[in-house]
Amino acid sequence: MDILKKVEQYREEEERLKWEGTFADYLALLKEKPWVAQTAHARVYNMIKDAGFEEKDGRKTYSFFSDQIFGLEDSIEKLVEEYFHSAAKRLDVRKRILLLMGPVSGGKSTIVTMLKRGLENYSRTERGAVYAIKGCPMHEDPLHLIPQHLRRDFYEEYGIRIEGNLSPLNMMRLQEEYGGRIEDVIVERIFFSEDKRCGIGTFSPSDPKSQDIADLTGSIDFSTIAEYGSESDPRAYRFDGELNKANRGLMEFQEMLKCDEKFLWHLLSLTQEGNFKAGRFALISADEMIVAHTNESEYRSFIANKKNEALHSRIIVMKIPYNLRVSEEERIYEKMIEDSDLSNVHIAPHALKVAAIFTILTRLKEPKKQGVDLLKKMRLYDGEAVEGYNVQDVEELRKEYEDEGMSGIDPRYVINRISSAIIRKQLTSISALDVLRSIKEGLDQHASISKEDKERYMDFIAIARREYDDIAKKEVQKAFVYSYEESAKTLMDNYLDNVEAYCNKSKLRDPLTGEEMQPDEKLMRSIEEQIGISENAKKAFREEILIRISAYARKGKKFDYNSHERLREAIQKKLFADLKDIVKITTSAKTPDESQLKKINEVIARLIDEHGYNSVSANELLRYVGSLLNR
Repeated sequence: MDILKKVEQYREEEERLKWEGTFADYLALLKEKPWVAQTAHARVYNMIKDAGFEEKDGRKTYSFFSDQIFGLEDSIEKLVEEYFHSAAKRLDVRKRILLLMGPVSGGKSTIVTMLKRGLENYSRTERGAVYAIKGCPMHEDPLHLIPQHLRRDFYEEYGIRIEGNLSPLNMMRLQEEYGGRIEDVIVERIFFSEDKRCGIGTFSPSDPKSQDIADLTGSIDFSTIAEYGSESDPRAYRFDGELNKANRGLMEFQEMLKCDEKFLWHLLSLTQEGNFKAGRFALISADEMIVAHTNESEYRSFIANKKNEALHSRIIVMKIPYNLRVSEEERIYEKMIEDSDLSNVHIAPHALKVAAIFTILTRLKEPKKQGVDLLKKMRLYDGEAVEGYNVQDVEELRKEYEDEGMSGIDPRYVINRISSAIIRKQLTSISALDVLRSIKEGLDQHASISKEDKERYMDFIAIARREYDDIAKKEVQKAFVYSYEESAKTLMDNYLDNVEAYCNKSKLRDPLTGEEMQPDEKLMRSIEEQIGISENAKKAFREEILIRISAYARKGKKFDYNSHERLREAIQKKLFADLKDIVKITTSAKTPDESQLKKINEVIARLIDEHGYNSVSANELLRYVGSLLNR
């Protein structure tokens, strides 16, 4: 009943949003809400802008795309600002076809689908409302009714520019139905819908020998010629092509570069002049954004053909590369799994991260910057702190290659391999090792991968495996620490007391005996050595810690375990080092005694409760780490 109630509410909402009135009523509405007269390009831009954005490190993340597109903030920002924003301002870029170019499964189709679904929803909002001449198959802009000689006066009064001419059908209707009185023409509010072919169109090329240009521009209705007497009578014409139906909104031109030339020439006039030729009529005005997408090899072939120069000059290419950040790649896999039937399978923590590490490595190009290897580059791109490098270094790395991210393993391959492992082995739980094993097996069956690339990819699988080994050991060691955070806090407080005494050249007092003691150099060095602080660098590191504590105190903030990233890492590593032998003995015991068994059960419980494992994946992790520590 709940779903039926929602259907009823949706119907009621549609009735509430409906509007109908004369052209005179529409002009009164424009006085109150001038944004209603926005162009198709402006509507798309405002839809994205109204959804909001966040700015971080000088980059904008647009909320409109954030739930579906991951790790492409730079590309999306360029797309929004350089194309949508400029086109919305009526700059020359709006007279270009938007061509999204990138590798397979990189997000091109998703972006277009989001724009289409977004426009459907936006047209139901007050800011995105669209009005059209009632009964027009092209849902024409009512402002086309204003005669050319009055448009300057209209602009001075309303501040709205009018582009385009009244279509042949509405020109006839204006005379025959309304006696030339434009103020009486009925206007209605329309709602974009791809399914209902209103404001959103999709054109996909098929066999060039059988496909008719009518699919784009409409066709003559021969059954009505006897009634109307002429093929040039607009009432005898079906204005039902994709260019007609996408008027006021967006048209997706799928596989545009594979299309026959006769279909592409119509786009020249539409993009440059805002009109197209149909039947035996004058040019028909249309206001729509045309979006196409292709891969790099098809685009290169297209521009190499001299016959395509005219169309090429009317295309603006936006690169949509693969994501290059591990954390965002994980989100892509999570989203793909949520949308599949795999959502009921337990995927162990870090399984997707390890797959993402492998995938991102295949997309990165060998850095030219001295001292940076692929692994460091991967960490820097993902926003991790790497000693000796900063944000400027990351920017320099990004500028080294213009085409980075345009090749490599695509997300669908990884999801297919995860699916294969689950189905083939009838698994209900899958680990990082299962994923890597399946990816490795899949490389042998991947016909498009060259021998050279396969060797590189095998190396990347080995790197991803080593990364997982480190993650697994830390996960288990962390779970072995009883009240881990409390132990870390105690160790850190002890370290800070000694650092403060060292920097102030003072002594500590033993809490039990009350005796004065020198700062514990052995303790401080045992922690600092965990993160490679040399004997010569220890003084500077300790002073840096003290300065950070003072800065926190001045701001009224408490310096805690998470306040200094490198110190936290050092404390963790020290705790792990102290526990290594205990972990090694407990996980590798074939017949654990009662105390060991109790400890193992506690660790498994902690892995399940606090780290997201289930009993199967937790036991597998313990066995694996035990084998690692015994090597």
